[in-house]
Amino acid sequence: MAHVPEAYYAIADQSPVGAAVLTQRVESSGHTAGPWSAGLSHAGPPAALLTRAVTHLPGAPVDALAARLCFDILSPIPVADLVVTARVTRPGSRVALAGATLSAADDLERPLMTLRAWLVRQRADDGRIPEVPEVPAPPEVRAPVPRPVGWSSGYIDSVAWTWVDGSFQAPGPATVWSELVVDLIDGERPTPLQRMVAVADSASGISSVADPAALLFVNTDLTLHLTRPPQGKSFWMRARTDLGRTGIGRATGELGDAGGMVATSAQCLFVEPRT
Repeated sequence: MAHVPEAYYAIADQSPVGAAVLTQRVESSGHTAGPWSAGLSHAGPPAALLTRAVTHLPGAPVDALAARLCFDILSPIPVADLVVTARVTRPGSRVALAGATLSAADDLERPLMTLRAWLVRQRADDGRIPEVPEVPAPPEVRAPVPRPVGWSSGYIDSVAWTWVDGSFQAPGPATVWSELVVDLIDGERPTPLQRMVAVADSASGISSVADPAALLFVNTDLTLHLTRPPQGKSFWMRARTDLGRTGIGRATGELGDAGGMVATSAQCLFVEPRT
């Protein structure tokens, strides 16, 4: 019987460690599948995959911290073999800009998702930067909600969701704690940053203001701004969606760990009634 990884991806092939350009081929598992189609991926796992690719590239600061992660979703991402390409586009010992591209293995000329990441050198805390109180974490209310009827398994079941306010089927702002129950890469424990990024794209989903069966609201991007490295395995997200009647909307969020807020998120939404 073939090995089925308890992970989003399994590495099939990659360039040597330390190469200036990272090229990696991965096999997608069914855990990546979004709630509306078993053949199409949720954007969370690919975003975490691209994040992993840019954090250890030659030309980036030693022990670099992600300060901004900007993803553009250019096309639906299949649950299939994928290829990641990453490189540092602006080297620097203190600040660097890195980029990564995700493509289908059978169509390398058409990017599916891209990432531009500002990476900043981690410095020792010597007390010279003033401490600003963090937004505190919400209470860790353990109130699991079952997957909504009609939604596909896959990504939804790969995360343990425990709700503080709202639910997938309750319209309006929501707050939820999340924890991955699968790994990002088969045989490799995900970092706290990868764990947080894997759920960040869900901001528009947890705070939807209308039934997704009646209204299409698809995000074209995801941008995260961070103030410190995330820690631990469990992350909370507080999100809100605002829609305009002309076809665009936005979803904004705060994300953090047990110590408080770590990042803000923003998504641009394409909005259209389903026919």
